[in-house]
Amino acid sequence: MIAIIGTLVGLLLPAVQAAREAARRMQCHSRLHQIGLGLQNYHAAFNQFPIGVIQPRPLWLNGKEFAWSAMMLPQIEQTAVWQQINFDVPYDDPKNAAAAASVISTFICPSTPRSDNLKKGRGVTDYGGIYGERILTTNNPPSGVMIYDRAMRFRDILDGTSTTVVVSEDADFPDGQWINGKNLFDQAFPINKAPSFENDMRSFHPQGVNAAFADGSVRFLNESMDLTVLAAICTRAGHEVVSDF
Repeated sequence: MIAIIGTLVGLLLPAVQAAREAARRMQCHSRLHQIGLGLQNYHAAFNQFPIGVIQPRPLWLNGKEFAWSAMMLPQIEQTAVWQQINFDVPYDDPKNAAAAASVISTFICPSTPRSDNLKKGRGVTDYGGIYGERILTTNNPPSGVMIYDRAMRFRDILDGTSTTVVVSEDADFPDGQWINGKNLFDQAFPINKAPSFENDMRSFHPQGVNAAFADGSVRFLNESMDLTVLAAICTRAGHEVVSDF
């Protein structure tokens, strides 16, 4: 009898684990949807998306280096945290330590294993802005929607808002703090295949990542996606013809 019970448990455990991961993936999808809607609301309020990063280092000596995700906090119901930030000093100035330590669940994928929701004392994020792609090009000038010191508008996204990624999972990356402007990346490898030192689309979901598009929609991108298509959806004005993905 004990052997039979053990066998049944062994058969059921993978199914239970798969069901739990499916629930976590849907929660991640929901959080990225909140971010996508927040970006739409930001554009409605200011006629542009947030700047990818303000005064990035080392281009700016002692640059403020605030991330897009810090700028849009009021649009994801985090006005109280946003009001604590002193935007006149850099993101890592001691004056911003208390605000930066806020843990914001919207920026966290529940599939990412971690014992602490802080990195270097700052609230984590598993989502990064798309700076462009380095699969087919050198990404110079940057081809994404989230770039340095410049805000993009709908009219700048010539490839279409429904086929242009703005924010994607980049789970547990080293500078993954929602206030830190280093949470931008240009896609250079297949999904979930980048080396550990490279910011890229990656997640702890089997087979792919969730990504938010410029029209506010969220889609799951399979890691087997054709690299030409992947490169195309990371650019705002490459004039590519994107097939179904």
